[in-house]
Amino acid sequence: MSDLDDILRRVEAKELREEDYSTICAVLESYVTLYQAVGDKAASIARLRKLVFGLKTEKTAAVLGNSSADPAAASESASETSEGTSASAENSAKEKEPAKGHGRNGAARYTGAAKIEVSHPTLQPGDTCPECGKGTVYEAKPKVLVRLVGQPPIGGKVYYLQKLRCGLCGQIFTAPPPEAVGEKKCDATVPAMIALLKYGSGMPFNREARLQGMVGVPLPASTQWDLVHTLAEHVEPVYEEIIREAAQGDVLFNDDTTARVLECMGKRRGKRTAPCAQRLATVEAAAVRLGPMANKKKKGKKQDEERNGLFTSGIVSATHEGHQIALFFTGHNHAGENLTHVLSRRAAELDAPIQMCDALSRNIPAELKTIIANCLTHGRRKFVDVAEVFPEECRHVLTALSVIYKNDADSRDLKHSPQERLAHHQTHSGPTMAELKTWLTRQLDDRLVERNSSLGEGIKYKLKHWEKLTLFLRVPGAPLDNNICERALKKAILHRKNAMFYKTHRGAHVGDLLMSLIHTCELGCVNPFDYLTALERHATLVAANPPAWLPWTYQTTLATAPAS
Repeated sequence: MSDLDDILRRVEAKELREEDYSTICAVLESYVTLYQAVGDKAASIARLRKLVFGLKTEKTAAVLGNSSADPAAASESASETSEGTSASAENSAKEKEPAKGHGRNGAARYTGAAKIEVSHPTLQPGDTCPECGKGTVYEAKPKVLVRLVGQPPIGGKVYYLQKLRCGLCGQIFTAPPPEAVGEKKCDATVPAMIALLKYGSGMPFNREARLQGMVGVPLPASTQWDLVHTLAEHVEPVYEEIIREAAQGDVLFNDDTTARVLECMGKRRGKRTAPCAQRLATVEAAAVRLGPMANKKKKGKKQDEERNGLFTSGIVSATHEGHQIALFFTGHNHAGENLTHVLSRRAAELDAPIQMCDALSRNIPAELKTIIANCLTHGRRKFVDVAEVFPEECRHVLTALSVIYKNDADSRDLKHSPQERLAHHQTHSGPTMAELKTWLTRQLDDRLVERNSSLGEGIKYKLKHWEKLTLFLRVPGAPLDNNICERALKKAILHRKNAMFYKTHRGAHVGDLLMSLIHTCELGCVNPFDYLTALERHATLVAANPPAWLPWTYQTTLATAPAS
């Protein structure tokens, strides 16, 4: 660097020497080499930049920039006349302004709010109009007002029961509590709300305890755990029944993400006490001395048969009845092993289900047969990541895939049956996918793309898994992607980001159980707070007949259940 500084000073003074030429050439050659190396790996850098600063969507228009992803649409847009443009501007100017007080959510969206009817203080339907004195007033559509009130998640009431004592005999007479008070300190709504905050919204117990303390209704973290642990014991039969129902599904989506369970980590890796740290240092020192021989020995035989990794697997089952069931499992097992556990409860007479996952081998159940479909979005993302480096090639791929998703959306809007959807894709998506495969193959065969480049890796991935990526063109009901499971795993990721870890395996099981019920309710548009409250209040009936208390059956059962 001192030599370069000297050269720079001589450049500024215009006093270059003959020997400076070789140094400048070496620096320029190094820069070009480094630039090419970084350019080849720009996919990872670009993705990191997008994760930190950039695009929050992988839609084709956002990835490819302002230019249209569809060439036909671009030509249409370019051919628009000035009259059409001015007409569009005139129409937009004439658009009606939103009414005053109009918000994003209408009154119908406030399903959890109390509905209060307010009658007119002086008039009834059929009365004479006080304005004209001739007409009669009749019932019209009511005016709707929405008023929101802030309150702590867990509220409370303190009852002071009057006590009277006889001055002669000492007998004490205590006022009876109101009928609605109940015998327990915590109502069934309390553990339901805590579970919803913790496993549905990612709020750790200590944060909830701090919030409750600030609003004057203290609720220690230990008390919260006791409440949700008891709730989990009461709803365990329903969880087992939901697993059985999920096993009968027509399509199962699965994937996993990393997890932390301190109890399991301690067992597998050991606590780093002083003696253990010394043994670890001795082993590492021996590995350094042995060098390549240590690595060879490690590769030759598996030193530790126990798996160290911890994962939360997400499984979403789409059943024939139209229900969607979300399941979570945390532990050392991979997603494929947990799916094997679920499918072991599948009825023997049913055909093999469709399984949607990415191409990782650990997502495949080893012992049970499924019809495997791979995620089109995972294959697409390999081109999204390198779009900045290979814009034209990626544009071709992303444009073709946008046609497939457009056709799938059209089929969904037309409410096609699985067979009709298959025919729709075969007619409209089949030619596009065939052309795309031909194009991808030509890129490698004609050496238009370097096989080992980032774009070449994406093309090889698509061609290697082509049959599983295009299962939707051959099997009725086969999905395009695994997005529904990816969204489900965000529940576990949100919990991991906020709570950091589970302390024990039992705690992880409680989290999996309640998270499964909460997200299943969300997928079925069922209020999870009302559902968990109902299960807690009728725990005895739930244990006796779990199928009657599933998210899609409990309201019917609740209407006929005795008051508790």
